[in-house]
Amino acid sequence: MKLRALIVDDNIALARVTQFALDRAGFETQVAKNGQVALELAQEFQFDVVVTDQQMPVMSGTELCRALRELPDYVDCPLLLLTAKGLELELPKLREELGINAVFCKPFSPAAIVNEIKELLGVCV
Repeated sequence: MKLRALIVDDNIALARVTQFALDRAGFETQVAKNGQVALELAQEFQFDVVVTDQQMPVMSGTELCRALRELPDYVDCPLLLLTAKGLELELPKLREELGINAVFCKPFSPAAIVNEIKELLGVCV
């Protein structure tokens, strides 16, 4: 059974780049255009990892991470945050308070995200 990844980004082109990399690595992927849609999907389906952009309309990436951590199925789910404003975020605080496992600053390497996810999940996909 394939591992499932949820990719959340309002920039569909960037979401598709991440999706392509994860698909090639053997993941089953789904894309959501904002945090609210992602939260609805997470309540309907079980994902093994969530990769989310920070700045999005409706619900930000950190708001999504906070909401996911309140769901029993996502207490330990790896969460990766993508941001164009990495230096403006309090990264250690985000990791501690929201349990964000990794933060990637844009532009990012899709291969680096795939490698981080593999390491977090402890698998060779």
